[in-house]
Amino acid sequence: MKEKILHYTKEIVLFIVVMTVFANIVSLYKSSDLPKTPLHLEKVTLLSGESYRLNNEKPLLVHIWASWCPTCKLEAANIQKISEYYDVLTIAVKSGSDAEIRSYLEENGYDFAVINDRDGFLSKDFNIAAFPTTFIYDKEKNMVFSEVGYTSTIGLYLRMWWASF
Repeated sequence: MKEKILHYTKEIVLFIVVMTVFANIVSLYKSSDLPKTPLHLEKVTLLSGESYRLNNEKPLLVHIWASWCPTCKLEAANIQKISEYYDVLTIAVKSGSDAEIRSYLEENGYDFAVINDRDGFLSKDFNIAAFPTTFIYDKEKNMVFSEVGYTSTIGLYLRMWWASF
């Protein structure tokens, strides 16, 4: 019995490692077409109506998502957690009216900064082909990481920590 448990444990761990490697390879491939240029946004208007000016003293996470995207829904809690410690700006793409997005955020307890990209024009500037897509910029707003697909909270923390230097 003990041998079977050990065997299945090894198989599960191997499966997780292989899937993690595969997911990272896919993400790397998908992110190869993303722009590597510095962030060109200076001041934007948020869903709340507030003006948001980028802070040039801290790194910034830009998260591009959609309310209809299943992976985005899974990752949203990670983005919320990161937004409690770091500067986060999110862009909701083709996710409905301001009121619909506000309702989605309230229902799920999210209060991160959101831009409503109702027609998808802003996401085209970022050359987005899949959701979610996350960019991490350093203090000078140079892109240091990009990720397509799900990213764990710990992965986001580590990338933001790295971008702080």
